[in-house]
Amino acid sequence: MIDKLDAALRFNREALNLRTQRQEVLAANIAHADTPNYKARDFDFASRLTQAVEHGRAAQQPVQMAATSARHIQADAPSSMPERDLLYRVPSQASIDGNTVEMDAERINFADNALRYEANLTVVSAKIKSLLSAAQ
Repeated sequence: MIDKLDAALRFNREALNLRTQRQEVLAANIAHADTPNYKARDFDFASRLTQAVEHGRAAQQPVQMAATSARHIQADAPSSMPERDLLYRVPSQASIDGNTVEMDAERINFADNALRYEANLTVVSAKIKSLLSAAQ
């Protein structure tokens, strides 16, 4: 029973996770809009979603935090996305300082991703409501 519920929600769960990761990447691009030589990053959402649904998420290794003193508490930070999966965005117009962030494109991508995230939440909510009503 749980396997069927997991299968019914897997696509939407993976889509929401990837939308969250993409929002973080786009937010980082926007935050670095004035940083010289910063290269805008993004990833291919469709291929990552297909890979996540077919093969599951790759086992994420936690990021090891460096301790500069023996008195530091050892901790692991969860890695949100491997750097190798991020692609550099090719700008349509180069800037003098080497920064490839184009604010108009970033804002459009950010708003589009946020809208699609909200739409996916609506779909998940409706699916859960229909599963609950079927269970009752």
